[in-house]
Amino acid sequence: MTERKPPGTSFESWIDRQVRVARERGDFDDLPGMGEPLPDPSSDDELSWVKKYVEREGLSSESLLPPAVQLRKEIDRLPGRVAEQRSEQAVRELVDELNIRIVEWLRAPSGPKIKVGPVDVEETVRQWRQQRAVDSGQHAGGGAVGGSTGSAEGSAGKSRVRDRLRGWWHGTVRGGKVSR
Repeated sequence: MTERKPPGTSFESWIDRQVRVARERGDFDDLPGMGEPLPDPSSDDELSWVKKYVEREGLSSESLLPPAVQLRKEIDRLPGRVAEQRSEQAVRELVDELNIRIVEWLRAPSGPKIKVGPVDVEETVRQWRQQRAVDSGQHAGGGAVGGSTGSAEGSAGKSRVRDRLRGWWHGTVRGGKVSR
């Protein structure tokens, strides 16, 4: 516990004495940053502390985005992540985990109003199967023709998933059911 300031002593002299005693004890030796120059605050912008925090904690700058934008980015990256999966179960788990976070956000949305809805697991699995069939056809001797068909099907599949999500969202907002 720190000692109390004696009556009749000014705060300045009392603090100076505590600092001097601590320096003599060696309390200030080997502190982090010892001997390094102080950063120049005039060269930093107003959000430099955020940049330094993100860098120090090893976070991506994407972690600063609102939750809805983060979820939309994850949905956009989902086809690439699904293509890396080795089993249908892994695809289902990946999509289910994303859908859980989407539903949690939908229950208590925060941030900007961005349309975000669950991803259709069955559609994603179907696309994953098609892509694996196309990939195995290429490896078996399909060549470049199979690759161009696969990319066209992949982009058509992405637009179908977006259309389904869009339909789901409009049905939710308007209170009606959407049959697609």
